[in-house]
Amino acid sequence: LNTELYYIKDRKVNDYALKFVVPVPPTITELHFTWQSLIATPMPYSIALSVNDISAIGTPTINITRKGQVPMKEQGSYCYRHLDTYLILIMCFIAVFRISLPCTGKVSAEVDVNIYVNITMSPSSNVTQLTLRRKKICLKGSPYQNVAVEESVLADPSAMVTSSNPLYIMIGFASGIILLVSFGAMFCYYRSQKGNNPDVSNSYAGVTSHLSTSKAGHSFLRVDTPNNSSTISKTGSQYWSFRRLATPTSMQTSVIVPVHTNDIRNTRLSDQIAELLVERRRILLQDRLQEGTFAQIYSGILIEEKSELNREVFVKTVSDQASKMQVNLFLTEGMSMYSLQHRHVLSVIGACMDDPLRPLLLYPFMNQGNLKLFLQKCKFSAEGQMHTLLTQDLVSIALQIVQGMIYLHKRKIIHKDLGTRNCVVAENDDGSLLVKITDNALSRDLFPNDYHCLGDNENRPVKWLSIESLLHKEFHQASDVWAFGVTFWELMTLGQQPYFEVDPFEMGAYLRDGYRLFQPINCPDKLYDIMICCWNTVPEDRPTFLHLLTFLQEFYTALGRYI
Repeated sequence: LNTELYYIKDRKVNDYALKFVVPVPPTITELHFTWQSLIATPMPYSIALSVNDISAIGTPTINITRKGQVPMKEQGSYCYRHLDTYLILIMCFIAVFRISLPCTGKVSAEVDVNIYVNITMSPSSNVTQLTLRRKKICLKGSPYQNVAVEESVLADPSAMVTSSNPLYIMIGFASGIILLVSFGAMFCYYRSQKGNNPDVSNSYAGVTSHLSTSKAGHSFLRVDTPNNSSTISKTGSQYWSFRRLATPTSMQTSVIVPVHTNDIRNTRLSDQIAELLVERRRILLQDRLQEGTFAQIYSGILIEEKSELNREVFVKTVSDQASKMQVNLFLTEGMSMYSLQHRHVLSVIGACMDDPLRPLLLYPFMNQGNLKLFLQKCKFSAEGQMHTLLTQDLVSIALQIVQGMIYLHKRKIIHKDLGTRNCVVAENDDGSLLVKITDNALSRDLFPNDYHCLGDNENRPVKWLSIESLLHKEFHQASDVWAFGVTFWELMTLGQQPYFEVDPFEMGAYLRDGYRLFQPINCPDKLYDIMICCWNTVPEDRPTFLHLLTFLQEFYTALGRYI
């Protein structure tokens, strides 16, 4: 790539860069990385690798130890820049390490290679977590095991200051090229803060799952050590958000890698978009309601040509920072509820493709917007006083979500990403709330703290996933029930992050060991019992949405008798 890519710049994390997968052509067998610490104190690191196809690629090797210390700044380091038609080259480092990726030549394949680097910052011992993604192309009969690799390094340093002392980390990296492409730059910095609010989403920018802080004084994500068990504790009003079930059920730990295939869905998607096409001149964008790294949601007006009454709409779109892959994913997920008609399901009603790189998807307008953001706003009034929705209001919202899910399952649709972030809410004239389930288009970018990549190049809602979805990537109606249990917990906590103190990489072990979300404050025991049933390890032992509907209706009616 004839460009410079920053992972952190001007105190902002480039989430798009963190998710970028660098292609490695068949002629490249080694990756060269340069790195350097600019502080005087030792900075421990650990590094690990994973590949998803051992038949296509041999055992990767690294010419440094799996644990050690990041090389420090030395006197006489130099920096020069070279620019030609194919290559921008910046050299500013002393230390270089190499990773060898030899193809076996047995099969042709595109192999996902993930490089996990953990850096412990002194003196606070916070851990910066980086996942560097590569896609190695291997050809059958062409191992390319002895091809010389041209070193290419791309980096640009910037600096930030912690609350205790200046701390600078700069990591530059590169993939060498022979024909056209040279890529990569990276430096990493982490600013340690105490008392960060884990509930506030930062729109797919800022600290992501790849660069995250520790909570409550703990450091998470030790890729080379077994999971640490935890105990449930309370200190005053502070308590862990998870609990351990009395008799956890064991499950297999092998992870099934999904096979992604292209089928008739592509043709079906084009046909669906064609049926909903709207000319750009009929769409008037108004306020920008949400924005991420590339995702944007506006309120807008759809001008009706055959009626004098124009229609208020939500408009989902992307900025010019979105890649073609992200645009395609946006359209695919945005059309996932095409043609569905239900009181508690929000379906796409229009699509504008005048600019194929910045498509617009239109949805019916809901005056209170995203449910997760609405719940978080309800925590405090403008005067800073605590304001909580009544339990009956929250049960009503849960009932509406259940009704929407019953409809989706009747249509043979598994949501796979149910959460308050993928629901919208409107206030009726009588003050009651109307809630609708919507698709997950752009949610990863708008709610980055809700999604994590566990080294498989797939950003998933890890802390909403059932144990079988997390470990085996199995999705069915019962896995949606599990996600509803977490969504119900979100309702009762007014949008708190579930398992915020648990590292995403440790979630599988926590669930296998029987830990579940703790009972929220002021949550009735019967409602918490429902959540626990939704989180049963055995899918067949979880209630169906029809069972949940019956119970919640009875509970809602009982609450009405006392109000």
